[in-house]
Amino acid sequence: MPSSESTRTARVEARIAPEALAVVRRAAELQGRSISDFLVAAALKDAQRTIEDAQIIRLSVEDQQRFADLLLHPPPVAPAMERALQARQELLGDTAK
Repeated sequence: MPSSESTRTARVEARIAPEALAVVRRAAELQGRSISDFLVAAALKDAQRTIEDAQIIRLSVEDQQRFADLLLHPPPVAPAMERALQARQELLGDTAK
């Protein structure tokens, strides 16, 4: 297994208020980590959460049931949509609906 030193490929620098550094230092000590390792792990965890929040839609159980019901039993197509589909077919000359 490669050491953590050999897997590091980039350097990131940040300014931090002395009070914030004291909190980070204490948290890192409690976990038995270096400040650098603690900050990288915390930043990675927050970055992954941010990406997940942007890419995953979470629904309540009620909303999940409504979504599934609408997929299984879609409402009738509105007249305006029927007209739009007809106009598309005429415009493109396709027979698929």
